[in-house]
Amino acid sequence: MEFVPNRIKRRIPTEVEGIGKLRPYLEPGKRRSKYITGQTPSTGKLVPSLRAAIEKVGLKDGMTISFHHHLRNGDLVLPQVMAEIAAMGIRDLTLCASSLSKNHACLIDYIRLGVITGIETSGMRGELAEAISRECILPKPVVFKTHGGRARSIERGERRIDVAFIGASCCDNMGNMNGCLGPSAFGSMGYAKVDARFAKKVVAITDHLVPYPANPISIPQTAVDCVVQVERIGDPQLISQGATRKTRNPVELAIADYASQVIIAAGLVKNGFSYQAGSGGISLAVARYLKDYMKANGIKGSFASGGITSTMTEMLQEGCFEALLDVQTFDADAVASIRDDPRHIEMDAEMYADPQAKGNVANELDVMILSATEVDTNFNVNVLTASDGVIMGALGGHPDTAAGANLAVVVAPLIRKRVPIVVDRVVTISTPGECVDVVVTERGIAVNPQNPVLKARLIERGLPVYEIEELRDMAYRLTGKPEPPRYGDKVVGLVEYRDGTILDVIRNVL
Repeated sequence: MEFVPNRIKRRIPTEVEGIGKLRPYLEPGKRRSKYITGQTPSTGKLVPSLRAAIEKVGLKDGMTISFHHHLRNGDLVLPQVMAEIAAMGIRDLTLCASSLSKNHACLIDYIRLGVITGIETSGMRGELAEAISRECILPKPVVFKTHGGRARSIERGERRIDVAFIGASCCDNMGNMNGCLGPSAFGSMGYAKVDARFAKKVVAITDHLVPYPANPISIPQTAVDCVVQVERIGDPQLISQGATRKTRNPVELAIADYASQVIIAAGLVKNGFSYQAGSGGISLAVARYLKDYMKANGIKGSFASGGITSTMTEMLQEGCFEALLDVQTFDADAVASIRDDPRHIEMDAEMYADPQAKGNVANELDVMILSATEVDTNFNVNVLTASDGVIMGALGGHPDTAAGANLAVVVAPLIRKRVPIVVDRVVTISTPGECVDVVVTERGIAVNPQNPVLKARLIERGLPVYEIEELRDMAYRLTGKPEPPRYGDKVVGLVEYRDGTILDVIRNVL
């Protein structure tokens, strides 16, 4: 066995059988100055501007950048970063955003300039969606991914992120950050966490710099390359605007009443059950009906999950659930809850819905309440495009939770603004019908034929159960049969299922 001296004069073997080659100690690595009076405090990873951060992480033409959507319509991070990138002359970027909102119309100019040539996202709305749908401004189709599918593709290296730009409402100079403190607090950083773990470079952007260490830590300094302080990362008045609403609409309340009765009749509302509802008016009304039933019958669920609203935090506080698992926080009350209540637990998108993870929350759900822009006679659901074919929504966790939950309940009015919601064939398939158990409208309920036992229970309970074709006919009698959209020949979007396979394509609208 050969020995060599190391830096501190100890003789070290160069190789040990069964272990392999060894490296002798040579130097202590980076070492801070010690015991020097008047030493200037460290600035850590803080850089003076967005431009300095972009230069530091080495962003170049052809790379992939990512953003998260926890700031929703109040987001000011993406517009600021993109303006700086464009001014620096960087081009041909792929934008990998967890979702895009109406306030991201600025991307239209950057697409036209060639700064952005590809987009992957869960959803898209407003002027940007219109321009892509009608004007075909993007050179390549948008790839729409579910929240779980996006996490899966990043973790498995199918989508490599070169630079993740992460907005944080609270951050220290080393990059420890959270979203529950500061003037722009938005709650859980669940969608940004996967980007932080797997991106080659990470830039933390904050408007609330705090002394080291920030506490609590949602994303740690070990994932962060540099930190930038800006005037504002978001408009607090718009972060939760339109995200949640408590309905008084009698049609929506009727749907919610029927849906809660369906869930109860299914026998799933019992001690230890798990639940997720969306942030729409009907979904929140379902939760309130269930809360009353649970309290009247002394039922306590195990957890509620997903995007968390004040309705769900009220249920936690009133003893309806043991815990909340939060990937996205929707309103100020829920932000306060995740900040103050240890039972309100932050989770990332992998834990939420990655189908190839070692375990995900979507697969543990007993009940999921789902919205719909359209649903057809095969129970396929569309939440991504309007009935005219224009992009206007998001896959989100819809396909993930529909596949994972024991009972997936779609709630929607039979017609909306003189447009039928139950139709022969949805314009775009967002969630395959084989994952949907029940469709609930104000006029009646349709049960997927694969669930005859549930159908019998609902009939026995005296609920208005129809075949899905009968609901379609009711809608058509009120509105007439809709004309199909007029499409061009260009594919402007690909609808990717949670496992990476393609569910549908979106064509340009004439």
